Amino acid sequence: MFDATEQINAVQRKVGSRTLEAGEARVSTISQTYQATLDDLWDACTNAERIPRWFLPISGDLRLHGTYQLEGNAGGTVQSCDPPHRFTATWEFGGEVSWIEVRLTPVDDERTRFELDHIAHVDQDRWAQFGPGAVGVGWDLGLLGLATHLSGDGSGVRPEDSAEWVASDEGRRAMELSSRLWGEASIAAGTDPDEARAAAERTTAFYTGAPAT
Repeated sequence: MFDATEQINAVQRKVGSRTLEAGEARVSTISQTYQATLDDLWDACTNAERIPRWFLPISGDLRLHGTYQLEGNAGGTVQSCDPPHRFTATWEFGGEVSWIEVRLTPVDDERTRFELDHIAHVDQDRWAQFGPGAVGVGWDLGLLGLATHLSGDGSGVRPEDSAEWVASDEGRRAMELSSRLWGEASIAAGTDPDEARAAAERTTAFYTGAPAT
């Protein structure tokens, strides 16, 4: 039976930085090893017919230099593609542009590691307010959907049930745990522990509607 807490704990998180032409950028990295072959996981992440089964409805031209749009969320341009191992794309939402890089690495014949970098220029005030969980919790929910899709046993959280699930006690607990773990990743990257935990509380409040302490 699918366990959301177990899924959140199965994910690895890392916070870092990268120097781009426009200056220093924040990097939030999320990764997980799935019971899936390299080709199957690549197809799940790049096939327009499969992406809505675990993430969001998508339109556009999913090829090198093609554009895409996720329903109600980000859109962008595919900047590089090295099937079945890696792709990069812009992530354009709310008038801001950031970038994603997805890497797939086979662990053995039946398991593959998924790793995603979300790279963004984030001003210090916003980073202090929310930290990496601002995008990290959303990606945790995405990986939860991917785990559901790949499990194939009918359990887990399907996209059509996601709105109801995030409002449930289980959903709120999962988002709270995700936010706290992103705070711990921020501490591991050198953020002051009190500041990182306060930012995580504000992120939890944003996602769950619960007041920050």
